[in-house]
This record gives sequence, C-alpha cells and structure tokens, in this order.
Amino acid sequence: MFDMMKKLQEAQQQMKKIKERLETIQVSGKSSDGSVTVFINGNRKVMDVQIIEEASASNRDQLSANIKSATNNALEAAEKANEAEMKAAAGSIMPGMGGLFGKS
Repeated sequence: MFDMMKKLQEAQQQMKKIKERLETIQVSGKSSDGSVTVFINGNRKVMDVQIIEEASASNRDQLSANIKSATNNALEAAEKANEAEMKAAAGSIMPGMGGLFGKS
C-alpha cells in the first residue's frame, strides 16, 4: 500500500514538472495565406498573435477567418506537443502505461 502511495506522489510531482516544461514549449499556426500567425505554449495558452499590416487593413471577415484558422492550427500543434510530453512521462513513471495518453 505504501509503495502505491509513493508511486502516486511521484506521479503527481512528475506531472507538475511536465506542466512547467509545457509552459516553455511554443508552437505556432499560420493562416492559409500567411497573414496571421498565432503562438501557443504546450499548455494550450495563446502567447502571441501576429498580423501582417496589409491584413489588418483588409476585409474584417477575412481577417477574422484567418485568425480562427491560425489559432486552430496552433492548437493542433500544441495538442500534439502536450500528448508527446504526457506519453513520455507516463512511460517513465509507469512503464507500459504510455499508451494511456495518446495514440501509440
């Protein structure tokens, strides 16, 4: 029983370290025309949005669509980074359990 509690505490500490590491990972997503770039960290928080000057002066509806597209692309990249970190951590905490946090 004590072993199980110790392993759970170790897992909690490892998860805290992973979340801290994910804060330092930055991914980006671009709109299809390249006018908008969104930067997101591994914990899926938007860190920055860059819009080229020409885009901000253009059609507002198109700009909105480009922001959504870039954000979704960045979120997808952040999700992959997050899954990779969780899978690696699960494998080191409990060998054989890495498959719990994403596709193998």
